[in-house]
Amino acid sequence: MDKAFRLILLPFIALAALGFILSVAAHLRAIAGLPIPGGKAIWALHVGIFVVWLPTVLVAYRMTRGANRKDFWKIALVGCPKWMRSTFYIVIGYAALNFVYFMVTTSSHPQPKGDAPPEVIRGFSGHWMIFYGAAFAALYSAYVVGYAGMERKCPNGHTVTITAKFCDECGAQLPPSFVDRLHLTNR
Repeated sequence: MDKAFRLILLPFIALAALGFILSVAAHLRAIAGLPIPGGKAIWALHVGIFVVWLPTVLVAYRMTRGANRKDFWKIALVGCPKWMRSTFYIVIGYAALNFVYFMVTTSSHPQPKGDAPPEVIRGFSGHWMIFYGAAFAALYSAYVVGYAGMERKCPNGHTVTITAKFCDECGAQLPPSFVDRLHLTNR
């Protein structure tokens, strides 16, 4: 099961990486004021988000089942190297600032006709970078952890949450979860 799970994840990881690279390229071209090759085809990045986001949500939900919401990304990205987690948070921060800048600089402009101007592409590409980057990081993390690593049971067979130290049903002490094991090795 673990091998099949990882095999299924690979095309989605590749699509998320491609979407992230294309969104960064579109963003950089928009900042430079250059036209986007392919014109309106760039809007396919909107659709591509759904292709990679559905498996991302399903995998991340399985990885974080029973954990506190505040720990969602910490757990979902536990299989990523530290540089990848840091880059993920930097992209989120940058995209938030980019969105504010986009809103301030374009709110009084009329609706464009024809191909979207570079400032509109710049505004949207910031969001694309977040979604594709998050999908890539979460799917990569799931690939590292593996399907078997996401199922957690106490020594007596009861299902327990990923962050539990003791079983809620029988009180048995639990061995370290993938979060404990990987978090210690990824510092």
